[in-house]
Amino acid sequence: MPTACINQPDARIHLHGERLEIRARNPENSEEQTLREIPIRDLDRLVFMEGVSITSQALAALLRAGIPVSLIGWNGKYLGGFLPATNAHGAARLSQYERTRDDSFVRVLAGKVLHAKLYNQRRVLQRLLASRRSEPTLEGAIPEISIVSEPDSSQKAITWLDGFFASMEQADTLDELRGYEGAATARYFQTWASFLPDEFPFERRSTRLPLNAVNACVSFAATVLYSECVAFLHSHGLDPSLGLLHRTEDGRWSLALDLIEPFRPCIGEALTLDLFSHRILNKDHFESRDGGVFLNEEGRKKFFLQYERRMERQFLSECVEHRTTLRQQLEHQAVQFKTALSEMDRFQPFLMN
Repeated sequence: MPTACINQPDARIHLHGERLEIRARNPENSEEQTLREIPIRDLDRLVFMEGVSITSQALAALLRAGIPVSLIGWNGKYLGGFLPATNAHGAARLSQYERTRDDSFVRVLAGKVLHAKLYNQRRVLQRLLASRRSEPTLEGAIPEISIVSEPDSSQKAITWLDGFFASMEQADTLDELRGYEGAATARYFQTWASFLPDEFPFERRSTRLPLNAVNACVSFAATVLYSECVAFLHSHGLDPSLGLLHRTEDGRWSLALDLIEPFRPCIGEALTLDLFSHRILNKDHFESRDGGVFLNEEGRKKFFLQYERRMERQFLSECVEHRTTLRQQLEHQAVQFKTALSEMDRFQPFLMN
């Protein structure tokens, strides 16, 4: 169990010896009962939702064991987390600050990130188009789906995306790269949405507030992925707030937003399509609040189960030439970025097979 996701709003996390004890009140008799015990040695990280409480003893035991803890709000936003104390990385951070002010460094690495994102978007569409009943692939699963998209329109979108690679390579500024990314992603989502079941329409991507169930699921996947990337960057001595493609701004971890871009198609979008196409999620798993649509408790439970399976499933990567997982590749991005501070050519964002 690399990740434990505690979702029940009234749950309490206690320390019992070398285990976490998850407790909650029985709705029938109001007595507290133990829902589950989790050995700390079996954990790599803990994620819990707003409304769940944790004792200081349990939190201390997790941090001593080097386990990061993330807190997600009821609206699917990453609120923050607790990170184990690590050795100082002053030299690495000083180098990062200097390199982030180098326009050439930023433009080259941002271009690599967007090239990988566009490549992975195209691969997702190619796989969807390739077969009406394909087996799940190992690193970016596109499972059995009833395709409703017109093959010609999907192929046209793939061909259209192909034409962006040469243009992006010629971009001289970050604004040009952002313009290409915006146009490509809009066309990609338009085609991707045509593979969704009819009962879950998707007109456009809405991020500030997810306006329908599909947006809620894509956004929640991005939030969980983002929280993991922030923890990996901290653990490797990097400052997650210094962005490349995403401008450095107060109030967000811009580098984490950069590094998860290539993973969004194979985790956020492919997982969402899987959940709706297999009827794992339905309309009963969502709720409307404060002008948006969000996963409810039962929906989050089903989401986390499938998310963990995808992140921990092993596959043979053609890029790194060995068996790996998506979670290992996400951490590898942080390692590669740190290496790129002195050897820029070493940075190679994640590419789907």
